[in-house]
Amino acid sequence: MRHICLFLAVVLFSAASIFAQSPYGFRGPYRNGFYPETGLLKTWPADGLQLVGEFAGIGKGFSSPVIANNHLYITGLHEDGEQEVFYAFSLDGKKIYETVFGKSWSRSYPESRVTPTIEGNRAYVISGVGELVCINTANGNIAWKVDGPSLGIIYASWGVAECPLVFDNKVIFTPCGNSTTMMALDAATGKVVWKTEPLGDPTNYASPILITHNGKRQIIGVTGRHIIGVDPSNGKIEWKYDEWGREFYRKNNPDAPLRSEESTAPNSPLYSNGRIYLSCGYEFGSVMLELNGDATAVRTVWRNNDLDAHHGGLVLVNGTIYGTNWVSNSQGNWCAVDWNSGITKYNTQWGNNGKGSIITAENMLYCYAERSGVLALVRPNPEKFDVVSEFRITKGEGPHWAHPVIDKGILYVRHGSVVLAYRIKP
Repeated sequence: MRHICLFLAVVLFSAASIFAQSPYGFRGPYRNGFYPETGLLKTWPADGLQLVGEFAGIGKGFSSPVIANNHLYITGLHEDGEQEVFYAFSLDGKKIYETVFGKSWSRSYPESRVTPTIEGNRAYVISGVGELVCINTANGNIAWKVDGPSLGIIYASWGVAECPLVFDNKVIFTPCGNSTTMMALDAATGKVVWKTEPLGDPTNYASPILITHNGKRQIIGVTGRHIIGVDPSNGKIEWKYDEWGREFYRKNNPDAPLRSEESTAPNSPLYSNGRIYLSCGYEFGSVMLELNGDATAVRTVWRNNDLDAHHGGLVLVNGTIYGTNWVSNSQGNWCAVDWNSGITKYNTQWGNNGKGSIITAENMLYCYAERSGVLALVRPNPEKFDVVSEFRITKGEGPHWAHPVIDKGILYVRHGSVVLAYRIKP
């Protein structure tokens, strides 16, 4: 009974925090890969899950679907290879409309990468070159648009991949560059509410998160060189931290071979109880920070060089961080690290599947290998990578980079130009 009460307390606390921001966006209602579903299967059939839906003709992309208003929304690359498209489907797989909303990234990997954020009857998307667009979800019409490139964006290697953060009738966007770092726009009109000071940094790929620390709200964002804490009421940068990534690695490892990769940090930070965890990728390691009492400064708590997630996300379950590390662009191990101490619990291969993305629901892990397309149900065991069931996604094309989504007992998995829906509830 005590365990049930504790579980309900956690769920109710988490549910209360949903209403601080839109619950419909990248990596679930809390932006941390946790989906508050119950009654899900604890094992899967030997021949794989039951396929109950298919959403095709969405263009190539790595963004995840969002389920809201009894619809599925997703972005994809236009057939001309130069524009991005916002799609709306009914949940039985029928396409309702498609809207061309912006220019795709023109260099490596032009496929769409930005997951929409849905708030009421509006969708917010960002193109690969940094155009922030508001779309009326009822008819697909563009309500307003902000030309990010005109803000002086300094692009990183793969353009923009940020999922907009929406709360208090504000849309948060992190264009970086020399005119601002982060900005808030009125959700209804697109008018600028505030801009932070510029740091002169290139863009990054992580989506910002909204936290509450000792009763104080703060936006945690990531640029190409900094982690920042921003006052959501006025855009003041209250603290910034730069002891991570490529420059920090080179300064502290002068005899190591020079690395050409940038400081990517494509994963949103994890936050819990005053601590912020950031993983960098490309063997730059990860770092745990702790906020001071009034969230005006941070200190380094620990570093870990095993779990440096590439772009598959991370989850925190029962005091352990789970995810994959970067061995090469196509290889990586699955890891578990203790949240409090930073001690690695395991760093292991999953067969020949390599690294991938991860989400969690009802105290289970859902792991999706980006190279092989194997999807697995895994127990969150800090002692070993404990696979319960697995099967392979065979439809679609390209890398399996889109993060899975769970909604009302259905697991949605994108692979290239198709989304597959699997029943995971009896």
